[in-house]
Amino acid sequence: MIEPLKKETASRMAKSVDSLKQALTKLRTGRAHASLLDHITVSYYGNETSLNQVASVAVADARTLLVTPWEKNMVGPIEKAILKSDLGLNPASAGTTIRVPLPPLTEERRRDLVKVVRREGEEAKVAIRNIRRDANSQLKALLKDKKIPEDIERQTQDEIQKLTDRHIQDVDKTLAAKEAELMEI
Repeated sequence: MIEPLKKETASRMAKSVDSLKQALTKLRTGRAHASLLDHITVSYYGNETSLNQVASVAVADARTLLVTPWEKNMVGPIEKAILKSDLGLNPASAGTTIRVPLPPLTEERRRDLVKVVRREGEEAKVAIRNIRRDANSQLKALLKDKKIPEDIERQTQDEIQKLTDRHIQDVDKTLAAKEAELMEI
């Protein structure tokens, strides 16, 4: 009764941290990485399809991505999709490949991105605390129904608090790494 609750709580908290990491990969730093274009969708024969389903994305150098469509006729739609994206990138096609240069970030833009990173981190922490609250309320319900004794409830609450602290530390480490990556020139 207690073990499944702890496992579910740990799993949900880990998913919150993973969700934060996924959200942070979409933020553009000065460096090129292939996952930067993961959320872009392309019109492929009338269906909205993820970019990585219609092309390969590779890192040409530190500031350039190279997109190679599987089909030649997809060069135009892929270029349009990258242009329309919220990333502010200007792709340039060279035959059957598309080069996507990443312009260097200004100091002001870096500071704005750090604020966005901190907001995302705070949302992840709130999600983790909500998961802790849910687990504690389930424990209280078990105690009220006399399914577990008081000492087990307190012990489990302490374990859940330790889980919460560990996951919040993971969030803080992830945020620190992303902020350092954003602020480096």
